[in-house]
Amino acid sequence: MELRDYLLIFRAHWLGMLAVIVAGVVLAFGWTLTQPKLYSADATAILQADTGSDDLGMQSLGNNIARQKVKTYVELGGSRSVATRVIDELSLKESADALVSSIDVTNPLDTTSLRVTAKASTPEDARDIAEAWVRGMAAEVNDIESGDAAEQGAVFLRPIDSARLPSSPSSPNTKLAIAVGALGGLALAVGYGLLRYTLDRRIRGVEAVERETGVAVVGTVPEEKSFTADDRLIPFDGGNSVGSAKAHLFAIAEAMRELRTNIQFMDVDNPPRVMVISSPLPGDGKSTTASNLAITLASSGQKVVLIDGDLRRPVIDTIFGLPKGAGLSDVLAGRAELVDVAHRVGGNGRLLVIGAGKIPPNPSEVLGSVRMRELLEAIAREAIVIIDAPPLIPVTDAAVLAHSTDGAIVVSTVGKTTFEVLGKALGNLERADARALGIVLNRVPRRGSGAAYYGYQYHGDYYRTEKKEDVAEDAVGIFGQASVVVDGDDGNSPRRRSTHR
Repeated sequence: MELRDYLLIFRAHWLGMLAVIVAGVVLAFGWTLTQPKLYSADATAILQADTGSDDLGMQSLGNNIARQKVKTYVELGGSRSVATRVIDELSLKESADALVSSIDVTNPLDTTSLRVTAKASTPEDARDIAEAWVRGMAAEVNDIESGDAAEQGAVFLRPIDSARLPSSPSSPNTKLAIAVGALGGLALAVGYGLLRYTLDRRIRGVEAVERETGVAVVGTVPEEKSFTADDRLIPFDGGNSVGSAKAHLFAIAEAMRELRTNIQFMDVDNPPRVMVISSPLPGDGKSTTASNLAITLASSGQKVVLIDGDLRRPVIDTIFGLPKGAGLSDVLAGRAELVDVAHRVGGNGRLLVIGAGKIPPNPSEVLGSVRMRELLEAIAREAIVIIDAPPLIPVTDAAVLAHSTDGAIVVSTVGKTTFEVLGKALGNLERADARALGIVLNRVPRRGSGAAYYGYQYHGDYYRTEKKEDVAEDAVGIFGQASVVVDGDDGNSPRRRSTHR
C-alpha cells in the first residue's frame, strides 16, 4: 500500500478512527482515577571507609573499599531485616514483605552513595519511611562491620540528605497514562481502519470498480440531496442559463453530459441506439439516471424515446408528471397505438416519454416477446431509445431486455452497492448473453472519501444564455403525431397542451 492508500483509508474511516483514539484516552484517564495515589520521597546516604588517617593514600584505599562494598549494601537495602527495623521504629502495621515492595534502593553510577525511594499513601509516611530506612540500613551496615548496630565499623553508612515532603503524588502518572492511552488508541485506530478497508466491500471509486469487474465506468454522478420523488430532473438547458431556476443542478447536468459523450464514443462506427438502464438492486437511482440521460441526449439535438420498461414498479410517469394511463404494455397487447401513448417532453420536441401502462401478470415474457423486439427496432430507426428496466438481481426483466438491445448500463451506488452485488448483476447479464455497456457510479460524494467532483463550483464563469424553443420542431413518424408536453416557465416543470396537425 502507498501513502495515498492510507490517506484514503483515513478519509473514509476518520470518524471511527478518531473515536477509537478518544476511547483510548478516556480509558487511560479512567484507569488513573481507579488507582490509589502514592507519594514518593527520596533520602540519600554515602558509604564511607574509616581509615583513621589523613594520608591521601589511605583515603584513596578507603574509597576503593567503599566502592567494592557499595553493590553489596544495595542488596542489603532490600532486605527484610531493614524493613523490620523501620516497622519497629515507626510502629507500622504492615508486614516486612509489603514494606520492602514499596522501597527502591539504587546506587548512582561511579559513586558510593545510596538513594532510597519510599512510596506511601501519604506524603508524611513517604518522607518518614525513607529517612527511617536510611537509619535502618546504617544500623545493619554497622552490625555487619563491627558486630554492633550502634557501633561504627571500618565501613559505615552516613546520611547526607534527608527526605523532602512530596507535594504531589508520583503515581498514577496521569499525563503518562493519557499519552500511552493515546498511542495505544492510535495503533488500534490504524488497525481498525485497515480492517474496515479489508472487510468493506462497498464500491468507493472508479479504479476499484474497473479492477474488480473488468467493465468500464462510463459515468459518475454526484450526490444531490435536493432531489425528491417528484422533483429529480435536470433542466433542459443543463443549468447553464443565468436565468435557470435550477442552476444548482449544474454538477448533475455536467455528469450527464459526460455520460452522453462516453456513450457516443463507446463504439464510433456503431454507437448504441437502444440501451437498457438498470441497477443491481432497487434504490440505486436507475430511473433518475435514465430520465436525466434522455433529457441530456435530447438537449444535444438527438431524437430520444424514453420507455418505462419497469412493468412491476413504474415511476417514469411520476418523474415527468405525466398522466397515468395507457403505455408500453397496452401497445404490446394491441390495445393502443404508439402515437397514442407517447408524450412529448421539452420545448424542442426531441424527447418522447412512454409510460409503462397497465401492469401485466407476466412482465418478463412481455418484455422478451417478439413484438417488443420489433417495436424497439422500429423506434430505433428514428430515435435513440432509453429503457428504464427493473433491477437485475430480483427479477430477470432487465437481462431479457438487454439481450434484445445494444446492451445495458448498470447504475450502482457509491458507499452502498458491494462488489459482490455488482458482480452478480453483471453475471446475470452475461448469462443472458447481454452486453454490459458500462457502469455508472451514482451518489458520488462531493467531499471526503470517493469525492470525484472538483471545480463544479466555478461553473458560473461559463454561464451562457440559450434561447428556448417554444414550439416543437416538425418531425415524422411518432415524433410528428405524439401528444405534446412543453416546458413550464422555469424550464423544468411540464404542462400538457394538445396539438393539431
